[in-house]
Amino acid sequence: MDIHEYQAKELLAKFGVPIPRGGLAYSPEQATYRANEIGGSKWVVKAQIHSGARGKAGGIKLCRNDHDLWSAADELLGKRLATIQTGPQGKLVSRLYIEEATDIDREFYLSYVMDRAAERIVVVASAAGGMEIEEISKKEPDSILRVAVDPAVGMQAFQAREIVFGLGIEPDLVQRVERLILGAYRAFRDLDATMVEINPLVITKDRNVLALDAKMSFDENALFRRPQISELRDKSQEDPRETYASDRGLSYVGLDGDIGCVVNGAGLAMATLDMIKLAGGEPANFLDIGGGASPERVQKSFRAVLKDKNVKALLVNVFAGINRCDWVAKGVVEAIREIDIKMPVVVRLAGTNHEEGRKILDQSNLPIITAEDLREAAEKAVVAAKSAKTAA
Repeated sequence: MDIHEYQAKELLAKFGVPIPRGGLAYSPEQATYRANEIGGSKWVVKAQIHSGARGKAGGIKLCRNDHDLWSAADELLGKRLATIQTGPQGKLVSRLYIEEATDIDREFYLSYVMDRAAERIVVVASAAGGMEIEEISKKEPDSILRVAVDPAVGMQAFQAREIVFGLGIEPDLVQRVERLILGAYRAFRDLDATMVEINPLVITKDRNVLALDAKMSFDENALFRRPQISELRDKSQEDPRETYASDRGLSYVGLDGDIGCVVNGAGLAMATLDMIKLAGGEPANFLDIGGGASPERVQKSFRAVLKDKNVKALLVNVFAGINRCDWVAKGVVEAIREIDIKMPVVVRLAGTNHEEGRKILDQSNLPIITAEDLREAAEKAVVAAKSAKTAA
């Protein structure tokens, strides 16, 4: 789960990470009011969407007076801001963060991520702040510092100092930057985050250390014990298809194709997507219905897939172990009847009770297309989708 910049900053501030003064605004009037509250002569208006590269897309504007603030807020609010991370569809700007402008002397990059192979939290830092980490790795690979943290003991002060010295921080700021690095680590650890990124971390001309931008992502499986984090979720920033599925306990990722996939098991789901591509088609989603594929769960999966209006055909691919093919078959039949599905449905069943499942499908008198193996199912789904598209 992602959160907005202002939310990430509020969380980090509670762990001792210094941030610039700022406030939230939902209208041009509020934007000018927040700036007057903050004081000063220059402010930055930041569009709050779940994406990086906002500045390049025109989502961050420097303002010097009330007129500039009003105009910037009026332009951004209600706009769909398209960045290199959102794609051409963009994301809706419904709130702004008004922040005091900062006179920057130096910029740094700092992030915390999970290295699942090493089973460690890894701190990544670079003296080339203000750039995306991909750009840094290409242009200045030698500037990247990496420190792995042993989960048994947590991040130690000497590791933070190692990063500070590697970044070339001046002696009078070493302790402050060290405290910031340790504070951000504690936020990562204590809030079940999967990513914390401060980019840029800046030293100002008046010798302050500030987190000028911040991003945080969280482990959705741990949200049950982090209600204060769950409350920060902004569903307007999410793919509505994924939100619908997530709220019903389904593992779903929306794609851009026209063949809807209902599969059990993440590995089999990935193989299904690959086979559709090999057959010349485009999958519309990744969907893992999980181990307990009851008829009710199959129906929920169908409804989630059909939320995508681009879907022209459905492919159900189930290899039953814990599952039972007759359960899945009942769910498919009930879903087609109850939802009144008109598009082609291709079903491949294998494993536990697959013969019983095939009988249920055959005796349903519904125009269900069956397949013996995954290759055949993918090929039939591609043909069905193309036929449906032609007919439309």
